Amino acid sequence: MKKLLYLALILSMVSCQQKLELGKSNRIVEIETEYGDIKIKLYDETPLHRDNFVKLAHADYFDGTLFHRVIDGFMIQGGDPDSKAAKPGVRLGEGGPGYQIDAEFNPALFHKRGVIAAAREGDAVNPQKKSSGSQFYLAQGRVYTQGGLDTLLMKLNDRVKNQIFEKAQKDKATEIMKYQSEGDMDKVSELIDKIQVEVDSIFVTQQIKFTQAQIDAYTTVGGIPHLDGNYTVFGEVIEGIEFIDSIAKVKKDQFDRPLKDVSMKIKIVQ
Repeated sequence: MKKLLYLALILSMVSCQQKLELGKSNRIVEIETEYGDIKIKLYDETPLHRDNFVKLAHADYFDGTLFHRVIDGFMIQGGDPDSKAAKPGVRLGEGGPGYQIDAEFNPALFHKRGVIAAAREGDAVNPQKKSSGSQFYLAQGRVYTQGGLDTLLMKLNDRVKNQIFEKAQKDKATEIMKYQSEGDMDKVSELIDKIQVEVDSIFVTQQIKFTQAQIDAYTTVGGIPHLDGNYTVFGEVIEGIEFIDSIAKVKKDQFDRPLKDVSMKIKIVQ
């Protein structure tokens, strides 16, 4: 009888350990690889991404998947279920659990070296910048000088302004073509001036600015600043950051897939 009670107690303990708990704060996961283990704290400020990652890790979803895309000086990417037992040379990166996650952008969470962020489809098919349900990347990036960061910021803002102008011009295209067909170039010029005023007004609200925290991080530990505000950052490495460098440096094919598979297993630590 005592043995049966003891067995029941053990089974109960195991059941409790395996129970999925979502909504908890201070979650920590660990990515196990042959190069070393990478421990990651998931941000409570991005609860949708935190809980989704915990849910998938609990289900052993990531186990046996590969870091299928690695670019030294940029990032290492994984989480594609199609990478399990994928044949050598096969291009990967299209797989997922069949759903996306709403973006959780936070100005305080940016692409400094060692963060984990969600991969996603491009803006043309995904203008809301929703995240992949499972694919993620670990940021490596590079260290910037203040001058280099200023130059990058100028280029990023030029791109923002051009995008605003192109949209405004597209919205007024019919009107512009009408005046051109009538030969009324004064009206065309007047309309373009109005578009420029509108663009300048919108740009004030969309202009990219780096916070002091971003500047400090990108000029010391480094990172990938041009991805900020475009991909959801939802955690950061707290142990084993050097293994990102080890994996990023492996030999790879034309698709940036490692020639020798780099598989992973992800477990919930806390």
